[in-house]
Amino acid sequence: MKLVSLIGNTPLVEIQRIHQNPNVRIFCKLEGQNPGGSVKDRAAYNMIKCALERGEIEPGDRLVEATSGNTGIALAMVASILGLKMTLIMPDNSTRERVLSMEAYGAEVILTPAERTIEYSRELAEKMAAEEGYFILNQFSNPDNYMAHYHSTGPEIWKDTNEKVTHFVSAMGTTGTIMGVSKYLKEKNPEIQIVGTQPTDGSQIPGIRRWSPEFLPKIFDPSRVDRIIDVSQQDATLMTRRMAKEEGVLAGMSSGGALYAGLRLAEELKHGLIVCITCDRGDRYLSSDLFG
Repeated sequence: MKLVSLIGNTPLVEIQRIHQNPNVRIFCKLEGQNPGGSVKDRAAYNMIKCALERGEIEPGDRLVEATSGNTGIALAMVASILGLKMTLIMPDNSTRERVLSMEAYGAEVILTPAERTIEYSRELAEKMAAEEGYFILNQFSNPDNYMAHYHSTGPEIWKDTNEKVTHFVSAMGTTGTIMGVSKYLKEKNPEIQIVGTQPTDGSQIPGIRRWSPEFLPKIFDPSRVDRIIDVSQQDATLMTRRMAKEEGVLAGMSSGGALYAGLRLAEELKHGLIVCITCDRGDRYLSSDLFG
């Protein structure tokens, strides 16, 4: 069995204790079960695989990408499997676990000033690609990003809920997950509601972004999102802690943000079946104050 064959087919687990509305079921899709530990394994593999198939890259080439963490780990893992070199650029406030994970897979990691945000990391990646000949996957404008979820995440949710899903809730970072899942689920049932989360002004939640207009991912199509719920850093943190202590789900802060939004939805509904993306595992945040 090849390692990449283990990407996807992650389980749905039902929220039992935090949730109060008996007429609405809420499930978390545990993307931390992917071999690289996050939902980004899907997009990383699809972007690299498709670039290889098109002849845009070949084994031995050097790739460069800006990341806030999970995509970088996934790309480093896939690159190591497929014989590619990987340079990853990320803000220097990323947790040490993330940096070490990328380096363990053999990637070069360049840290940029946190105060300049990932937007500067993206600028530097594009500059290195232009000036040094590295190949940039550019997850923010690459259709292979969201198509990974159209071909895998969306169909899994549809099948595993017995076609009964009514709402899908996802963090919005690169927006690949929500774009791909929305495209698939809306084709199956246009009535399914697609809900994105973004941080409130001033909040910092890894994996969820409020992009400035010039850096808004080109793959993002607002018509595919029915509603956006703003989540504060405090609400995302508290919900992430409750997920671990009350549901036994150890995840990152963006997952807490998605579940917070899912619970707000559940309060409004008379009935429904909500699926929230649980983007990654919480063990890569233990050196931060997330669980402190």
